[in-house]
Amino acid sequence: MSISRTLRISLTIGGVVVVLLAVTPFVIPANQFRPAIEQKASAALGRKVGLGRLSLSLSSGSLSAESLAVGDDPTFSTWPFLTASGVTVRVELVPLIVFRSLNVTGITIEHPEVTLIRNSAGHWNFSSLGSFAGASSAFSFKKLELNDGRILVGSKTQRRTYDRANITVWDVSLASASPVIATAALPGGGTFRLAGTIGPLNRSDASLTPLDATVAVGRLNLASTGLLDPSAGLAGLLDLRATIASKHGEAEVAGSATLSKVLLVAGGTPASQPVVVEFNTKYDLNKHSGSLNPSTLKLAGAAAHLQGTYDVGEAHTVVNIKTAAAPMPAGDLESFLPAVGIHLPKGARLAAGMFVANLNTVGATNRLVTTGNVGLFNVRLSGFDLGANMRAISAFTGLNTGKDLDIEEMTTNLRMAPDGLRFDHLNGVVRSLGHVTGAGTIDARNNLDFGMVVTLTSAPGGGVGGAVGTAGALNEVLGMLTGDGAKSQIAKSQITGQRIPFLVRGTTSDPRFIPDVSGLVIQMLKGSLSMKP
Repeated sequence: MSISRTLRISLTIGGVVVVLLAVTPFVIPANQFRPAIEQKASAALGRKVGLGRLSLSLSSGSLSAESLAVGDDPTFSTWPFLTASGVTVRVELVPLIVFRSLNVTGITIEHPEVTLIRNSAGHWNFSSLGSFAGASSAFSFKKLELNDGRILVGSKTQRRTYDRANITVWDVSLASASPVIATAALPGGGTFRLAGTIGPLNRSDASLTPLDATVAVGRLNLASTGLLDPSAGLAGLLDLRATIASKHGEAEVAGSATLSKVLLVAGGTPASQPVVVEFNTKYDLNKHSGSLNPSTLKLAGAAAHLQGTYDVGEAHTVVNIKTAAAPMPAGDLESFLPAVGIHLPKGARLAAGMFVANLNTVGATNRLVTTGNVGLFNVRLSGFDLGANMRAISAFTGLNTGKDLDIEEMTTNLRMAPDGLRFDHLNGVVRSLGHVTGAGTIDARNNLDFGMVVTLTSAPGGGVGGAVGTAGALNEVLGMLTGDGAKSQIAKSQITGQRIPFLVRGTTSDPRFIPDVSGLVIQMLKGSLSMKP
């Protein structure tokens, strides 16, 4: 056979192939496969699946549908569980062309919108996927892709949207585990990524399907997701790295969470330093509750221990967490104080001392209330001259504390909520001043409202002169109150043990110390009466 004849034969065969490829989409009515695909998909999912008109592409070896709709669980809604603007079903061409047999190798769903709803009983609308008798364990193919989708998650009345969702599953089967990668954009600009294996499908409840994966969350806005209440001015960003091992209805999650720019009290400002929580938790997927195993909270060089429980409700997660802070450097707390609405006076800083706390945090995550007791020991508030800030009271006490405030100890019962802080049974010892007691609040605008009493333990003016000044001032005021111009003789020796009531107003960054005149009068009258013959 000559070369020219061979060339002619080859060109003829090539032309026939080209003609066949050109006419095959018209010879094979692709839309005839639509009922078969719908039937297979409906049987596998246990939901009604509807496709738009199909067309055949030989170049890509696929059937393309103009639209896709997957029905929801009828106990949740009559609206579709999933809709998409298009779907591509990759098939084996030879069986399709020669035998009109449909062998699916892959499915790509474009721009899907998926609605995940959880009811008050804790059940998800996807829980019944694949649970019907018609579901076939033989249903399998090489690859499933959901590209550039939108996922709506929540309850029937409240949902959050996650955009740019992309999910890829390889070796798809209802009867075995499959590799999976999922990514999405989170509300407020955060990112989500999951990589691992999923399956086999739990036929009784798809939400209990085993999952073994790593999860990475970046810059999750806690207010946008409802974990914190933005209407109360609360905020924070979450970065998380964790592993998930879920099987037999229980999920174990362990990892590290970094909370930055945290704001827990309206009127505060975001913390300048992040909080790191190294956690380990077990979650019961049937009871929708979990336990936080002993975990660690770190702030700068300080550490506290966490442990407790949580319940995942339809709208919010309710927690009961105990925090035990063993003696930790008080200075390490300074960067976090603004987050709870405490702003140190200008130029002041926590230069020394230790902090301890035993706290209990309860309630929905968007409205947490923390109660317990806290204590400061051997703390130095550098750059804060208490005497200079208490000039009005110094007229009675001769107070002179120096440029730094030294607190030997200060303990209180604390209640912290988004609307502010409350301090009860405040009890402390301030060097160069005395024993301080009282109670008060810091509201959401940082306003102070405290009623305090200091019991002087020494001549506060630094010696006899201070005591004489105090006695003289008390005598002058008491003389005016008696109306007869007489001056009671309060000896300087009586200054020690004298109770001086005062109020604290202003803000945390600019406190104002005001004599409690009514309380002072009562104290002086008591002293006068006790000295009368």
